[in-house]
Amino acid sequence: MPIFNDTKVAFADKSDAQLRKAYWMFKMIEQPSLTKVGTSVLNFTVHNNFPFVTGIVKNTLFEQFCGGETREESMKVVKQLFKRGVGSIFDYSIEGKEDEATFDAVCQEIKDIIKFSVGNPAIPFIVFKPTAFGRIDLYEAVGKNAELTSSQKEEWERVVKRFDEVCKLCHENDKKVMVDAEETWMQDAADHLCEEMMEKYNQEKPIVWNTIQMYRTGRLEYMEAHLQRAREKGYFIGYKIVRGAYMEKERARAAEKGYADPIQPNKESSDKNYNAGIDFVMNHLDKVSAFFGTHNELSSELVMDKMKSAGLENDNPHIYFGQLYGMSDNITFYLSDKGYNAAKYLPYGPVKDVVPYLTRRAQENTSVAGQTGRELGLISKELQRRKSSK
Repeated sequence: MPIFNDTKVAFADKSDAQLRKAYWMFKMIEQPSLTKVGTSVLNFTVHNNFPFVTGIVKNTLFEQFCGGETREESMKVVKQLFKRGVGSIFDYSIEGKEDEATFDAVCQEIKDIIKFSVGNPAIPFIVFKPTAFGRIDLYEAVGKNAELTSSQKEEWERVVKRFDEVCKLCHENDKKVMVDAEETWMQDAADHLCEEMMEKYNQEKPIVWNTIQMYRTGRLEYMEAHLQRAREKGYFIGYKIVRGAYMEKERARAAEKGYADPIQPNKESSDKNYNAGIDFVMNHLDKVSAFFGTHNELSSELVMDKMKSAGLENDNPHIYFGQLYGMSDNITFYLSDKGYNAAKYLPYGPVKDVVPYLTRRAQENTSVAGQTGRELGLISKELQRRKSSK
């Protein structure tokens, strides 16, 4: 029997009405053509301040996938999750803005999250996206070792400063910080910057964690080379291991520009690579800690089996599991129920600003084979179980 099939545990905090609303949303997301048109209309109407639409979004998609519009508002969800042993990772989900004022404002918001979370075990990680601190084109230029203009050099110095301020504050307050991965063409610069921060702040334990997308080619080789550098320089590594979320965009860009597709050829290859990433971590726990961000039951079970084989306690401090808020509750709450370190990514922010994140999440759910159908099946099973038990 699958171990992640206990819907009573998964949905213990959800009312029948909440489950029916979630079912309706996932049913809508399941239709690719409807999702494509709907997300376009949604972005337009919210961007142009249609208050009626904003209200609908807040009571549907936003409620399902976000904690609230502010940290304070989101604390209700944080406390509810922590009662069941699940941590929350505040994700300030503002996307698509590329001006210096916004970069500074987001950096300040991340620093405020750090201060807000000090001493609170319910918030085990801080997280930010590299492009929240600088333009993607700048990361690409730096990663390619392109000749930068004087103004670009100054701009990059500001990006590095934002990274350093956040990582330093986390180090001073003993908070772990994860740097999300994004598109391949900007990742070299982000990887290099993360390594600089690790060398600086991970001398005693992993404070700074980089994200490794295993649907990419060459990532296992990167981790092996990085481990060698870390051993030589004497610092610890923290990785968030994920499959990845930009497949269609990556393939289209590679085809358009005529370079080798950076994504694994199929899902089987991505799964195999992810599992190889699990092996890598488990073989190097003396130096490497990992947060396994996955909605895949088999990968989650594989980590659990390898922990058991290695004689590790379920709450080993070097291994975390994570899923997105509003999804895969069957995995998250099973893990927390068994004493594993489990956490939810908890997006928050003004509804208007979070809509790009929400529409991307809807599109990803549509494109990931089986994900939406699984959510629907679990919700249906729980509603039927409740009906039968009355």
